[in-house]
Amino acid sequence: MFIQTELGLCIEDVQIGGHAQPITLRSYRPAVKGSTVPMILYFHGGSFTSGTLEDGDVTASRIARSTPAWVLSVGYSLAPRFPFPHATEDGYRALLWAAAQARAQRADPRRVGLAGHDAGGNLATCVAAIARDRSDVKIGAQALIAPLLDPSMTRLARESDMDESFDLAACARGYADYLPGPLHRLHPYAAPIESRRLWGLSPALICSVRSDRLRVEAERYASALISAGVHTEVTRYGETSRREIVSHEATLLDLVSFFRKRLGGARRLRNGSRSGAGFDLPENIGSGSLE
Repeated sequence: MFIQTELGLCIEDVQIGGHAQPITLRSYRPAVKGSTVPMILYFHGGSFTSGTLEDGDVTASRIARSTPAWVLSVGYSLAPRFPFPHATEDGYRALLWAAAQARAQRADPRRVGLAGHDAGGNLATCVAAIARDRSDVKIGAQALIAPLLDPSMTRLARESDMDESFDLAACARGYADYLPGPLHRLHPYAAPIESRRLWGLSPALICSVRSDRLRVEAERYASALISAGVHTEVTRYGETSRREIVSHEATLLDLVSFFRKRLGGARRLRNGSRSGAGFDLPENIGSGSLE
């Protein structure tokens, strides 16, 4: 088990039961005494077929330290071996597990956020939709960083100064591996931009990149959320790339500001109080431990 302490964070890996296999969560717990903090799940990028917990380390640790919040980075199952709905169901199981563990971690299960980059942005908003529909945990905020939202890949920017390093063909292959069935590409838990049921989703921050050909789908999704009555903020960044946005200082500052505004930071415990209501751990989630 990976455990370390770094700049006021206790970082630890734990395994839980996923949808079809055990998955690993990386916990970033801030050293805040006598207070409760919100909890935030983070999903790394990788076009649904690649990516690791290390890819999310900079973003997750910054959110955990600066909000502060208990952040869990989710090592979800990857396609093509595990196509849809494995990744979204892994994410939802991680959410339930985190809610069950929140009290022991001095986190507040009533202040919950989701965040993700690239494919992880898709998973973050889709897990938010699942949580809305199943009503087990209420999501208070979602932050989507250059998200993949449109399996049809028909909403593309056409300016001549686009980032040529991004491989659209590789992105299309990732979608094909993740969504092998034609109907999957219209499913609201896989193609959020096609969903007609956006009402009731949590307030959103959507981060796009000027030089990214896929920024159109992110910004149109923001417009759709606004039309559905979802409080949504959109920021387009110019001095970064799709790949580097997750370590871009302006993006990190905006993520922390958004979560602090929507979820709050550390809150002092009252004498004799406990850190939020408890949750029963579903039998099929698994019982990894964080000491």
